[in-house]
Amino acid sequence: MTRTAQASGDQPRRQAMLEALRSSGAPLGVTELAERLGIHPNTVRFHLDALVAEGLVDRRLEEPTGRGRPRTVHTPHPGMDRGGRRQYQLLAKILLGQLSTAPDAGAAAEAAGRNWGGYLVEQIPPPRQPDIAEATQRLNAMMTDLGFAPEPDGDPAERIRLRHCPFLELAEEYSATLCPLHLGLMRGALTEIHAPIEATRLEPFAEPDACIVHLSSRRPNAGARPHRREQRST
Repeated sequence: MTRTAQASGDQPRRQAMLEALRSSGAPLGVTELAERLGIHPNTVRFHLDALVAEGLVDRRLEEPTGRGRPRTVHTPHPGMDRGGRRQYQLLAKILLGQLSTAPDAGAAAEAAGRNWGGYLVEQIPPPRQPDIAEATQRLNAMMTDLGFAPEPDGDPAERIRLRHCPFLELAEEYSATLCPLHLGLMRGALTEIHAPIEATRLEPFAEPDACIVHLSSRRPNAGARPHRREQRST
């Protein structure tokens, strides 16, 4: 039996243990769980160890009421069950559908992307400013972390191919909103590190297997770090 098949077979039994613990009015020991479920205590121990490791069950020693070793008991970890399905793609569709109804959905999406791009990019300590090579390296590193699989296309300071879209199904349906958000991510990142280049355009699905990002030199002083003014005490 493969590990995947074994894990799949273990799940119903562990779920049954969780339900037994939740329905119990008191903490349960291994023997009590084994009796309730009709399985061997060693099997109970095995699955309890896994549930404790996953943070779904709490294990503790009861205060002794007489002679002998204190009893080890188990209770379900408080909080909502973290198992089950996730519907993040549905949530993304709902939010993108709502955003796409805005008067200027593309601009709103780009602004959101700019904010997050500035947050996600690896920072450069002031007052140092990156050169073109470092700026493109940091941009590519961020896009790699996000799953876009970037690769230089000719001059890396002019064009970058994005070989993968981590939101492909959504981008095919909501490209007018999602693609400006991607462009905003890159613009926000380059602005945040005061790069001497800027992302000027994103061509969605420019090639059968890639989108193309166009870069250009930033106009003089546009990427300079602003001088911070000292606050005056009043």
